[in-house]
Amino acid sequence: MIKLKTPLTLKEFLALPETDIIYELIDGEAVPKFKNDEMSPKFFHSSITGALFILLSTWAEGKGRVVIEWAIKLTRNQQDWIPVADLTYVSYNCLPADWLQDDACPVAPELVIEIISPGQTFGEMTEKATDYLQAKVQRVWVIDTKAKTITIFYPDALPQTKRSHDSLADSLFEGLKITPQQIFQQARIP
Repeated sequence: MIKLKTPLTLKEFLALPETDIIYELIDGEAVPKFKNDEMSPKFFHSSITGALFILLSTWAEGKGRVVIEWAIKLTRNQQDWIPVADLTYVSYNCLPADWLQDDACPVAPELVIEIISPGQTFGEMTEKATDYLQAKVQRVWVIDTKAKTITIFYPDALPQTKRSHDSLADSLFEGLKITPQQIFQQARIP
């Protein structure tokens, strides 16, 4: 007789004890975000995360919050899905400034950023970006530290890949004026 695993509910997943391993809820299972040592964040990944946090937090002052590795309550394939984006931006219009709970993000953010780790592929990140968009996230940036590119995924248009001095300006993020080159320079990645 085969014993089937009972899928975790959202409540059970959120009640799991905190550990050094970051888990995402996918199809009722707690799945490690980084499946092996090869995929764990390395220097470039961490440096880009820090650079983006500084640049985006400065721009977002008074507009919203920028958070590193924050679980997000979404749905995927009509099931609860809790991804943990490398960075998340949520405006105060979507989640008020006075919302202060030690919980997963309860709304679809305007922006999630995923940085390709060693052992991950652009194709895998494209699939995840599509899942984010279907879950009502408005923009997804996928950053490739090797190619020094940022691919922006939109819910209603084809993705665009930005490099060097290309502007990341977007009507959704009024006043944000940065380029991939500025991000990679801030991260000190040659």
